[in-house]
Amino acid sequence: MENNKSSGDKSSLKPIRCKAAVCRKAGEPLVMEEILVAPPQPHEVRIRIICTALCHSDITFWKLQVPPACFPRILGHEAIGVVESVGESVTEVVVGDTVLPTFMADCGDCVDCKSPKSNLCSRLPFKVSPWMPRYENSSRFTDLNGNTLFHFLNVSSFSEYTVLDVAHVVKIDSSIPPSRACLLSCGVSTGVGAAWKTAQVEQGSTVVIFGLGSIGLAVAEGARLCGASRIIGVDINPTKFEVGQKFGITEFVNSMTCENKRVSEVINEMTGGGADYCFECVGSSSLVQEAYACCRKGWGKTITLGVDKPGSEICLNSSDVLHNGKTLMGSLFGGLKAKSHIPLLLKRYMSKELELDKFVTHEMKFEDINDAFQLLLDGRCIRCVLWMG
Repeated sequence: MENNKSSGDKSSLKPIRCKAAVCRKAGEPLVMEEILVAPPQPHEVRIRIICTALCHSDITFWKLQVPPACFPRILGHEAIGVVESVGESVTEVVVGDTVLPTFMADCGDCVDCKSPKSNLCSRLPFKVSPWMPRYENSSRFTDLNGNTLFHFLNVSSFSEYTVLDVAHVVKIDSSIPPSRACLLSCGVSTGVGAAWKTAQVEQGSTVVIFGLGSIGLAVAEGARLCGASRIIGVDINPTKFEVGQKFGITEFVNSMTCENKRVSEVINEMTGGGADYCFECVGSSSLVQEAYACCRKGWGKTITLGVDKPGSEICLNSSDVLHNGKTLMGSLFGGLKAKSHIPLLLKRYMSKELELDKFVTHEMKFEDINDAFQLLLDGRCIRCVLWMG
């Protein structure tokens, strides 16, 4: 690996040669190869990744063969790193700062970032683009043959070095264990935030979670922190109940053993008319409909976090929508503003309120990334952390 010394003279910055796990074809093993990472442009930072975790969204886009899929691409978006160099106009972080990259921008200046009602930055709106946020058709990655490598979710952490827009990095306390802090870069923040900020789960409420993968378990953790009295998990895998109990799940419904009843009917019977809050964490439009059907009339909220295939639609009966007074809403990154809310979650971890340790089931070397992918595909891990170097 080749590096250059960072200095105050940004014009002296050079490309860095390092290792990356490149996705060259859909569904095929990632290729560990050397690449070149260009210097940061204005409003950008180049960071050295300390460790990166696998998220199911990486699996989704690794498999995807239709747009917004594109290859070759450097996946990965849940990580922690150290600022190696900064471009012009960057003032909020300096070389040596420990940072979390985030797929959602938080510019701090637009009307949405200034409002407490939204985390959807309007200056740098979320999109699954292969380019840098401020520079369309511009990548900071090339292979050793000079060919462009595409970015992923504004992060691309499956590389020893990466370049991000400064709106996508959050400065954090360097004393926090990296393998725990990195979880708040995406998955745990998304789930906990969905319960805490999007739904605003109340003390003593009843919560139903469809899908007990890592995001669903993070929702359970958030609901537990908010004081929910009943947290009902729904999954097709009965072993998920034992796992889910560690995160606050109090009851379990196996959707494959409901006989002639719909899952929503079972939930409505269990709760005496529906749950206060329902979360769809699988990425299935039909499950969104089931979740909506079993949230309580008058005040029930259904929050969707799962990502369905492109073009999928949700069908709801218009009379039900009008007559029942329920709410259906999406939740990107749990409704969190990265630069203000991630530090709060890290404080709750350090004070032993938010339990991050139980999410990490495996830790491996970066070179073993394909084995880690298989663990996630087989459902044998919640979060696998990959260490660089």
